[in-house]
Amino acid sequence: MPLTDDQPQGGSGREVTVHVADESALALLARSLVATLPRPAFVALHGDLGAGKTTFVKLIAAAAGIDPATVVSPTFGLIHEHVGPEVTILHADMYRLIGPDDLHEIGWHDALSRATWAFVEWPERIADALPADRLDVTITIDSPTARTLRYVARGPRHEATVERFDDRA
Repeated sequence: MPLTDDQPQGGSGREVTVHVADESALALLARSLVATLPRPAFVALHGDLGAGKTTFVKLIAAAAGIDPATVVSPTFGLIHEHVGPEVTILHADMYRLIGPDDLHEIGWHDALSRATWAFVEWPERIADALPADRLDVTITIDSPTARTLRYVARGPRHEATVERFDDRA
């Protein structure tokens, strides 16, 4: 799992890029993230259709003691809550929203208040409503099995998570 460390443009926080060869390597990465993610945490998941955003959340859930079979794409339900022994994961897909004004109608604020960790797919749809302190994760398809994940901390709480990944290099 090679890591590269970069300072992003605009001084917005620390950045680490991780390359994974396959889903088993991604599962190891998910376990590392579960061990370092603050409580509460907000993770904005960026990536093309089929990049593996939902698969990543499924692996996070498994690492947190939640049955991964219960984690499916929230494309139609928009918001799914997964309650585990120690954390509640909010998994949301904002693709079908027009903008942040739609959040009230889907019960976003109530669901977010119950979550230990929020993982949001297509966060650019609600860009104006994203918290300033968050972790941006961009998943890029390298091959049918390999992915590159770029972590960018947006704020001090999530910067510590990225620094811990950098320390593992």
